[in-house]
Amino acid sequence: MSWAWANRDFLLGLIGDHLVLALVPIVVGIAIALPAGVLCARFRWAYPPVLSATTILYAIPSLAFFMILIDYTGLTRTTVIIPLTLFSLSILIPAVVDGLRSVPEPVRQAATAMGFGPLRRLVTVELPVAIPVIIGGLRVATVSSISLVSVGQLIGIGGLGYLFIDGEQRFFMTEIVVGIVLSIVLALLADSVLVLLRRLLTPWLRGRSGTGRARDPGLRAAATGRAGERRLAGLQREKAGAGAGGGAAGAVSTEGAR
Repeated sequence: MSWAWANRDFLLGLIGDHLVLALVPIVVGIAIALPAGVLCARFRWAYPPVLSATTILYAIPSLAFFMILIDYTGLTRTTVIIPLTLFSLSILIPAVVDGLRSVPEPVRQAATAMGFGPLRRLVTVELPVAIPVIIGGLRVATVSSISLVSVGQLIGIGGLGYLFIDGEQRFFMTEIVVGIVLSIVLALLADSVLVLLRRLLTPWLRGRSGTGRARDPGLRAAATGRAGERRLAGLQREKAGAGAGGGAAGAVSTEGAR
């Protein structure tokens, strides 16, 4: 601990680099995975080839990826960010597809009956109901990215990976232990933030007790259906409130005209 405290400024710099290298691929990955997942959920024939392509990319060793990209991107952060982004797609795209497929068909039909078009139904009903599954995949991808960043130190760009390489070369175990502890802490913090984000984005699920329901597929499907129904009920209340407000305003203006 005394070594870590004495080198706290240096460690903070490594932590900052590590977070940039780990989180930028996740942000780019989810930006790609959302539209790709929506297309794969709508056109089922597209999902198998997309899943195969992402799986093949994930099977390529990180170091081999770095060696290929160095000729084009040089020894820059981009050389590490591109492979980590592609690796994240093998987790994020299936998460988006599974989340959208978990939306019960009666919920979709009810949204259509309410006059929702395909885009509005996707944004206001399907994606919100799918958020727990999507964020579940996002949690796995984020923790994996935080772990894989250290491999980039083999080409001189790896954030906390520097502590592992330098500690091994100098036979200084304290440095390696500090790197491991900081990596675990970053992963736990990132995971906690995503759990909090899920709770904020799905207020209609807060009253549920998830202990037994997550284990039984039937109960999980029923819970998902109830979540969709609560989401639609909230939208109906908003619509009814807006209609009532418009009607009251019209009545007041008519009375004033008289």
